[in-house]
Amino acid sequence: MVQLYNLHPFGSQRVVPCKQEPAHFCCGQDVLFVASTAASCRVDVFTVREQGRCEALGSFATLGPVLRMAHSSAGDYLVTIEEKSKATFLRAYMNWRCMSAGNSRVCVRMVGHKMEESYSEALKEQMSVVEMPLSDPPLCISCCPVNGDLLVGCKNKLVIFCLKYRVINQNLTVLDFERSLILHIDNLIPAEVAFCARHIAITTELDVLILKLELVQRSADRTEQCAQGVSAPEKAVDGGSPSTHPLQLELDEFIICQKPVELLGEESKLCEIPVTLESTELPTEDIKHFQVQYLLFRRFAPDQSPFGFCEETKLHSVQLLPVYQTAYEETENKRKLLSLFCFFSLPHVGYLYSLGKLVELISTYQYSEKSEQAVLTPQFLHVITSQNLQCFTVRCSAAAARSEDPYIDTTVKACPPVTLDVCTLRMQLFIGPRAICHFKNHIILLTKADTEDITERRKPTRRMLSRKADSIKSRTNSESEPGWNLYIINTVSTIQLYREMVEYSRTYENVKTESCIHLLSEAHLLVRAAIMDPHFLKSDEKEDLLRAFRESCAFLGDCYSRFDTKDYHLALPYYRMSGLSMTEVLKRLVSEGDEIQTYERGFIFYLTHSLNEDSNEELSKESGNKVLQILYLADPVQLPDILCSPSMRNVCPLTAVKYLQKVEKMMPSVVLTLTKAFFALKMGDLAMYEHEMHSYKETALACGFIGQPRLLQQRKEGIVTPTEFAVHLKEMQPGLLVAATVALHENSKIELEEADTFFKMLCNSSENTIPQLLVDFWEALLVVSSQEKILQELLLRVTSQYVWRISKKQLPETKPLKTTEDLINSCSHFGLIVPWIASIMSVGCSSDKDYHEDISRLQSLLCSQSINIASALPVLEPLTEADSVGLTVRVLCNTRLGNYEEAIDQLLRRCPAAAVFYAQHELKGDSQALWWNKLLPELCKRTRLTGNDCLVLISSLKAETLSIVAMELELRDFLSLLPEDGTAAFFLPHLLHCSQRKLLT
Repeated sequence: MVQLYNLHPFGSQRVVPCKQEPAHFCCGQDVLFVASTAASCRVDVFTVREQGRCEALGSFATLGPVLRMAHSSAGDYLVTIEEKSKATFLRAYMNWRCMSAGNSRVCVRMVGHKMEESYSEALKEQMSVVEMPLSDPPLCISCCPVNGDLLVGCKNKLVIFCLKYRVINQNLTVLDFERSLILHIDNLIPAEVAFCARHIAITTELDVLILKLELVQRSADRTEQCAQGVSAPEKAVDGGSPSTHPLQLELDEFIICQKPVELLGEESKLCEIPVTLESTELPTEDIKHFQVQYLLFRRFAPDQSPFGFCEETKLHSVQLLPVYQTAYEETENKRKLLSLFCFFSLPHVGYLYSLGKLVELISTYQYSEKSEQAVLTPQFLHVITSQNLQCFTVRCSAAAARSEDPYIDTTVKACPPVTLDVCTLRMQLFIGPRAICHFKNHIILLTKADTEDITERRKPTRRMLSRKADSIKSRTNSESEPGWNLYIINTVSTIQLYREMVEYSRTYENVKTESCIHLLSEAHLLVRAAIMDPHFLKSDEKEDLLRAFRESCAFLGDCYSRFDTKDYHLALPYYRMSGLSMTEVLKRLVSEGDEIQTYERGFIFYLTHSLNEDSNEELSKESGNKVLQILYLADPVQLPDILCSPSMRNVCPLTAVKYLQKVEKMMPSVVLTLTKAFFALKMGDLAMYEHEMHSYKETALACGFIGQPRLLQQRKEGIVTPTEFAVHLKEMQPGLLVAATVALHENSKIELEEADTFFKMLCNSSENTIPQLLVDFWEALLVVSSQEKILQELLLRVTSQYVWRISKKQLPETKPLKTTEDLINSCSHFGLIVPWIASIMSVGCSSDKDYHEDISRLQSLLCSQSINIASALPVLEPLTEADSVGLTVRVLCNTRLGNYEEAIDQLLRRCPAAAVFYAQHELKGDSQALWWNKLLPELCKRTRLTGNDCLVLISSLKAETLSIVAMELELRDFLSLLPEDGTAAFFLPHLLHCSQRKLLT
């Protein structure tokens, strides 16, 4: 792997016209703040324009020399730590842009000072300085880039000032701060702090601690806990006493260093650094309560060499880097924080951690020489050493992409791995780099020529490491050592560097495969990071970046297709992300007329997966034949699947059959036979078709379609359409077609709604018309399906179709594949038709005989216990009681619902002859009492009203009803049921039978 790519990320450089040597500097949104080392006590402001052109904007006085300074983009304020009379002060400069207009008026106020409205109106036109008093001297500061809150590091504690927008009146809103939280941290003197989105990173000389402030719900039992904070366990990590100083213990010029430790996530609670929270907000209803979550603790040991300890071994350049969600037009103003990264560095090695759901080290940076300072950006890590400005690649965009989409590494999309080796893009020689900062596409670099003897300076020393150096004081006296410069180095545009990377990668194409892929992956991540930048949507390079992103995906697809790599499968997602069609990919990889060209696994993987999907792209005849040839040599078993692809519609059928015959000799199968039959139909060779179709039994052929559903149906724009094969089977073998479709459904190859569309298109039916072949499919599916939800849906569908045909007097357009008797014998959802139905139907109209099949199927369904009658009632509504069919349906429904009395009333009213037959079959168990409570009185009453002419009622009464009642009732109960005006001779035999039965018992 190539470790150094000598690319050119640095473009032009310009000198900042500073009159005095800078002690500290930082960047604003479009400006540069410079505080000099001299006793002038001023901050010069320079505006930075295109290509790094720098112009003086103005200056303003400070209370004393600036020791630390930082700018917040949220609120556009500058915060400083200043020194005067050996005391340090924390000040924030608001509305400083007024200085550029020549307005020298300055308002100085204390933090939280209540401003009178008349006094505040003047703040529109003047700079405002906010004094923030602290009980301990401030040592370091950091501004949150998300909300503008300020974190101040002091000895043994951190103080958080929340940025507030105070509305004075409708025309004036003033920025102010409120001291909201203090974190008390025992035995810790922070050297540097970083603050972002309630995450806090603290470094001492050799320790790193990363915390997160978690907002918790306010409740009575948790308020005290939140106010007092969370402390780490008393047990020390290294087994030492908790009271031992965490940094070092000095004895007679020797130091005892604790062993290196790395604790991630929950384990970091085990560090010996307790944290206690103290809320300082004014009591209000919406006061926030926090608790501390430990994310990372890491302790380093001083570097050792054969000559003793390395001098000045300590951490520097701690930074928290936020990465935001990829921008889209509709969410431009709703961007959210996606990932957070933390970087810190030792003199010879830097560490980059991801602070997500998991805290993990994603990159380690080894420097060629001792580093002075480093600055992290979403695209690069810039490091200055004693002689160089070095540019390293970073993996932030790769980690953020996976945070945004955890399923990014699929056949649809991909991203270079987070574990990709880091490399150096450039080592640019500079004389004496001392400090660096970065904003937008500019690097601000302070250099200073060193006049001391280099050899003497680098001479090894045995003096032990001193921990008492003041990290705030300036290194040298600026007046005695001239030769400094402050540069604005313009980094080249993403597109320009991307193109250079792509061009450079071509030198490795034929010699170092992994280096070529590595550099193209770097180019891809470079563009991806630019697209995730919050200002991407407003960038002039937006379209160029999107084009470069697609192009980088295509280049990576080429690499994984052409080279023999273990990650060959990545060819597929990268080509998909590139937007290239299959034809375009073939042109990139297949040489014209080269018959001996070999193809790697990545290309074959791409081809087979692309062709196995339902694509709208159709390859030309030549391209299709070429693909056929390539895949026959590479993976012949895939040939049936490939030939059934919608993309291969234009392939020569004769050529396809020849290749299939070659494969059949090696590995015959039902799917291959069906594929040959498919192409025989395309060629119009019916003899060959018949030969192939008679090679297997019909059941084997139906199951064969499971292996390749696209022989019957193909998807175009998401819609299932029938093939020529399906059309032919519809005419010649509809039973096989239905059986095959049932097999596809049961093996999750086709959904129920898709099958509906398939059969309607096959039969040229309108959207609202149900062809008989579809009903045949539903009926066949009822036989095999075991899913209750599917069964109820199918039962309602066939019921609805039977009812529609009966009510509309509509015959099916084709003969059903199965009779009612076939369905009753093969399907448990069709029950035996009960005898009393035949009694009703015998007196029906003759026209019903034309629809006998649909009527009997409907009655058979209702006679079974499968269908949910309550759900079916709306479907059955069109069948009224006006004819025999309607009567049977109503009586069946009432019976299934347990409404036996209503059923008997319907029969006695419409068909008395069937009443006794109904009672014999249905009135059993608990419902048997209806014989004497309902049926006997009704028959007697109706016989009396209609006279002796009603032979049917008399017969029913005499033959069955009285016999059943006499058998079941006591003599006294039986007598009470008989009518008073009845003929004794008519009832006498049944009375005798009832009394004899009693004597026998």
